[in-house]
Amino acid sequence: MEKKLITKMILNCFKQYSEPDTVPIGEKELDGLARQILLEKQQDPGADLYEVINDKVYEFLTG
Repeated sequence: MEKKLITKMILNCFKQYSEPDTVPIGEKELDGLARQILLEKQQDPGADLYEVINDKVYEFLTG
């Protein structure tokens, strides 16, 4: 799976939780979050990518 697509999906997900033009994550954190999502998707290929991304973004914002 392409990391660039995952990154774009993460940024779109953040828009649900924050101001439209503001993303509360830096480049380094964004890269780490994308790697976590790719790893989880590799470990569970049957998982819905959209749900994995939403879960990871929510975890990032809450903890």
